Amino acid sequence: MSSNSAKVEKLDISDRMDPVTFEVLRNSFEYACNRMTTIMQRTSFSPILADILDFSNAIYDPKVRLLAQAANCPVHLAAMQYSADAAISRFPIETLKPGDVIALNDPYQGGTHINDITFTMPVFYEDELLGFAVSRGHWMDLGGGAAGGMSFSTHIAAEGLRLPPIKLYENYEINRDYLAIIMNNTRTPHYIRGDLQAHLGALKSAESELQRAAARYGIDTLKAAMNELIGYTERIVRKSIEAIPDGIYCAEDFADTDGFSLEPIKVKVTLTVSGSDITVDFTGSNPICKGSINSPFANTASAAYYSLQFFLAPHAPSNAGMFAPIKIVLPDNCWLNAKWPAPTIGCTTLASSKITSAIWQALAQAIPERVTGSTCSECNWFVSTAVDKDSGRADVFSDLPAGGWGGTPFNDGMSVTMDPLGNCMNMAAETAELFFPIEYEAFELRQDSAGAGKFRGGLGAVFKVRYLCDGELNMETSRTREGSPGVNGGGRSAVQRSTHLYPDGKELVIGGYSPNGAWTSPLLSGHQFSNEEVFKFESTGGGGWGNPGERAAERVLSDVLDDYISIAAAKETYRVVIDPKTMTVDQTATARLRAA
Repeated sequence: MSSNSAKVEKLDISDRMDPVTFEVLRNSFEYACNRMTTIMQRTSFSPILADILDFSNAIYDPKVRLLAQAANCPVHLAAMQYSADAAISRFPIETLKPGDVIALNDPYQGGTHINDITFTMPVFYEDELLGFAVSRGHWMDLGGGAAGGMSFSTHIAAEGLRLPPIKLYENYEINRDYLAIIMNNTRTPHYIRGDLQAHLGALKSAESELQRAAARYGIDTLKAAMNELIGYTERIVRKSIEAIPDGIYCAEDFADTDGFSLEPIKVKVTLTVSGSDITVDFTGSNPICKGSINSPFANTASAAYYSLQFFLAPHAPSNAGMFAPIKIVLPDNCWLNAKWPAPTIGCTTLASSKITSAIWQALAQAIPERVTGSTCSECNWFVSTAVDKDSGRADVFSDLPAGGWGGTPFNDGMSVTMDPLGNCMNMAAETAELFFPIEYEAFELRQDSAGAGKFRGGLGAVFKVRYLCDGELNMETSRTREGSPGVNGGGRSAVQRSTHLYPDGKELVIGGYSPNGAWTSPLLSGHQFSNEEVFKFESTGGGGWGNPGERAAERVLSDVLDDYISIAAAKETYRVVIDPKTMTVDQTATARLRAA
C-alpha cells in the first residue's frame, strides 16, 4: 500500500507575526499566482491555453511546500506538488541557479497524463532561495498514435513524448536540443515556441513578485509568513473536519469502460473520519486497466484533495496545509495508482471525475445536509485533426462540452458548467471558426438531461460541430451506461451519447446507446469525418438532491415552460400532471398521483 500526507511545522502562538503583515504577505503570494495566470492567458499561442484556459500556476516555499495558487484547474493544482517534488529530486536544491527551469510530464514521476507539462523554477534573492514558481499547461499535442495522444492503446508509448525531469532552461535560455526533440514530436509545432514563452513569462512574473516582497519585508519575515500561512490553513481544515461525525463512509462509482473491458471499471472509496483527520482509502477499486484511463498517484491524490476541499474549507488559503490532515491509501495494483507502462491519457478527464463522485456520495452519508448531487462527472474531452481542403494545412482543435452540476441542499444545480476537475472554458465558436475549417452549429440546453430531485441537477447540452474539411475525431467520455447519481433520494441524470450525422440524414451512434439498445464504447480514436458531416454530442446533467416528489409543482411547471423538462418527464419523475392545452398544473390529478 502507498500513502501520502504532507507534514506542516506547528508554530507556537508567540512565534506568529502581526496580523497586518501576515495578511499583506498572504495576499502578495496569491497575487503572484494570479499575475502568472494573466500572463499565461494573454500570451499563450494555442487555443487550449489562451481560450480554454487549461493551465495552472502556483508558488512553493523553499521546502517545496505549496504556498499559494491561482484559481485554475483543481485537478492540476495538488498534483503539481508531486511534479515539483520530482523535479527537485532529480535536480537537488543546492545545484540550482537563477533561470533554471525544470520540465516534466512523466505520469510516473509526478505527472498525470502526457499532455500536462509542468515547469518548475527556483526563485532567489541575494543568493538565497525564496521558493519555487510552478506552471503547468495542457499542450494540444505531443505525438502518439492519435491527435492529443488519444490513441486509447495499451502502452504509455502510444500516447506521446514522455519527458522525465529535464533542465529545459538554464540562465533563462532554452536548451535548443530539448526544444528540437519536442518540436519533432508534435502535430502542432506552430504553438510550441509561443506557449513556452508564455510559461517562462509566468514563472518570471512570480519571481519578480517574490523578490519584491523580500526586498520590502526582508527574507526572514517572508519565510516566517510562508510557514505561518501553511499552519493557518491546516488549523482551518482540521477544525472543519472535526465538524464531521467520526465514522467510516463508503461509496462507489464507475467508468463505463477502459476501451477494452465490457464491464465498468470501479472506483471504491472508504472515508474514515477520526477527530481532525481523514483517511481516503481506495482499496477495493479495480486493478490496473489494460486501456488508457489509469490514474497515477499524483492525479488520484489531487482528485481526492480537491473533492474534499469543496466541503471542508473552500475559502481557506490554498496551500500545503490543506493536505496535512488527509491521508491517501492506494493498493499497489490499482487503476488509480498507475505504474509503467500503464497508459494514462484519460486520468485527469475521466478518472478524476469518478473519484470526486464517489467521495461526494460517501460524504453524503456523513453530512447529507451539505453535500450536492454528483456533477456530470466528465470532462467530455475531444481532440480532432482538421485538414483544410484548399490549403492542405493540417491542424488540431479541441473542446470540452460541459454538462450539469448536481442539485444542492438549497437550489437546483448549475447548467452547462465545467466539471470540478477543471476551471476551464468551452472554446468560443468565433475562435474555433476563425482558426479551423469547422462550424459550430449548436450548443444548447438539453431537455430532460438533469437528475430529478427536490432540487434537480443542472442541465447538460446538445453540441454540434460541422466539418468543412476531412477530420479525424478522438474523444474521451463516459456516463453513457448510466447517468450521474443523486443524493438523499435524488435521481440519476440522463446518459451521454456521441453521434455522427451524415448529409443524407443518416445518424450513427459512435459512443453510447443506439435506438436499438446496442452500446458502443465512448472512447473514440481516429473516427473519420468528411466535409459537411456533423459531430453531435449530448452531455448529461447533474444528479438530483432529495425526493423528486417533494419538488414544488410550480417549480416543475416553470421547468416545463422553460423546456428544461418535458411534460412526460414532469409526470413520470415528479408526479406532476400538466395540462398540455392550458400549460397549467392539474392540481387534482397531481394530488392523486403523488398520494398513490
